[in-house]
Amino acid sequence: MKYQELIDRVKNEYDLDSKSIEYILEYYFNIKGELEYASIDNEVFNILINKVKRLKAGEPIQYVVGNVDFYGNKFTVDKRVLIPRFETEELVHYTKEYINKYFKENISLIDVGTGSGAIGLTLKKEIPSLNVTLVDISTEALEMSSINAKNLGLKVNIYKSDMLKETIKRKEKYDVLISNPPYLTKIEEIMDIVKKNEPSIALYGGNDGLKYYRLLFRDAKLILKDKALIALEIGATQADDIIKLANKYFEGCPYEIKKDLEGRDRMFFLFYNLGD
Repeated sequence: MKYQELIDRVKNEYDLDSKSIEYILEYYFNIKGELEYASIDNEVFNILINKVKRLKAGEPIQYVVGNVDFYGNKFTVDKRVLIPRFETEELVHYTKEYINKYFKENISLIDVGTGSGAIGLTLKKEIPSLNVTLVDISTEALEMSSINAKNLGLKVNIYKSDMLKETIKRKEKYDVLISNPPYLTKIEEIMDIVKKNEPSIALYGGNDGLKYYRLLFRDAKLILKDKALIALEIGATQADDIIKLANKYFEGCPYEIKKDLEGRDRMFFLFYNLGD
């Protein structure tokens, strides 16, 4: 069976769009459109049908293929972790710029609530000299971040911590604290495909969505060096509340809100004793 014949057959038999079928073929089987004249064997067809059925049952395509492209790198993902989003790539981009601007050498970074490890591992790959630590309360998430660190050939520190509790116990100090914590409210409407598949522990931030930001701001000074950067992904309507928390715990410190590509407030940066 040829590539295009396979596409047409699955489309007709399972009422699935070509784009989804091609995504599975490329990101699971490494078969791309330019190979459309290559023969596809029955084993590939049978595995593909199994994955198509999972997709039709409402499972996210990233879980179906078992990986997602993030900042040009392939990260393994399954139901143990949140699927990294494009908006988070922007957080990584700006954080990289600020690290290069404000820090010179022996730079240490902690990624809190790391999940798949996408943020911390990407920054480690972009800035190899970074000393990166990944922490999460979920043992399953840490298993996944360890897999991704190994797959990318990156050496980082990984350990379990409920937000910053374990880090404080270890008396560790960091130049950069970065996090994409759970920030949805309990009543916030989200798509069923997200609600039914992705881990709720990685989605909800208490009744008002600010639970984990409060904890981060409250404890941050205990793990930050004298000059440090805080980089956070935030909900599109949370900027004012995040600014209030910043002013409460870091009075007088300059900060910046960055918008995502759709013009929404999605990133917060605080510059702790960092001058221009």
